[in-house]
Amino acid sequence: MERLAVAIGRAANERPFGKRLQTTWMRTASWWWIRPTLIKRLYTENLDRLQDYHPEGGTMVVANHRSFFDQYAIMLAMWSTRVYWARDITFPVRSNFFYEHPVGALVNVFVTGNAMYPPIFRQKERTKLNDESLEAVARILAQPRQVVGVHPEGTRGKGPDPYELLPGQPGVGKMAMLAKPMVLPAFVNGLSNDFLGDVRDGYTKDIRKRRPVIVIYGEPIDMSDLYAQKGRPTLYKKAADRFMAAIAKLGEREREVRALCAAGKISDDDPNWLMNRPVDRLYVRP
Repeated sequence: MERLAVAIGRAANERPFGKRLQTTWMRTASWWWIRPTLIKRLYTENLDRLQDYHPEGGTMVVANHRSFFDQYAIMLAMWSTRVYWARDITFPVRSNFFYEHPVGALVNVFVTGNAMYPPIFRQKERTKLNDESLEAVARILAQPRQVVGVHPEGTRGKGPDPYELLPGQPGVGKMAMLAKPMVLPAFVNGLSNDFLGDVRDGYTKDIRKRRPVIVIYGEPIDMSDLYAQKGRPTLYKKAADRFMAAIAKLGEREREVRALCAAGKISDDDPNWLMNRPVDRLYVRP
């Protein structure tokens, strides 16, 4: 099962035809159910600035991790506003469900077109395979208009406080040091791991006031001083810590925005302008 899932993931993410097919699937089949589910709840800040950035290669979006669906909210907003450099997306993921279990492998294929790639293995004896996965991410990020969404914490924060972040893991820092992409931080909050509950909430009145999904985008993180140095474990950890510091800062702003939503000070205007945008207009060249 695992060998088959990895082979499919490699074909879908590291072969030009496979990636085009995957992106078409994500922007059509997946788009039509993800968008109406989230759009009434979604509120973003600094999204308008993303078009002003001009990465030469790929972009790594680093974000906190509270639910399985955080990256969907982050990418939905970026696609909706036609950020030209966010054409293709990839999400490295833990292997234990999406690559080792038949149900997880099917979810990966039919929901994301196998965009959850490459697998990251938990077992220490499989460290070499993780090194290969990091190299695969670096190859993807070396190409323009590729976005890799990662969670520097490495696992979901399960505590009661969504603003209490876990330490950054050096593996994510190594991804950045290998490929030297533009690194864009984001803080997302509001989604749960109750898939059906989140779908139901998407069609509930005044949901943006009561349970909004808020995404705060930050400025690209200056990595020039680290990129100029030779890669080593302590440097990877330093990079991961820098990511987490930027995410934590955005979290404080998200807390303020959430309070404004709860107080009814942020308008709950009709958001359907995103829902009515033709899919083919999402392919925008700079």
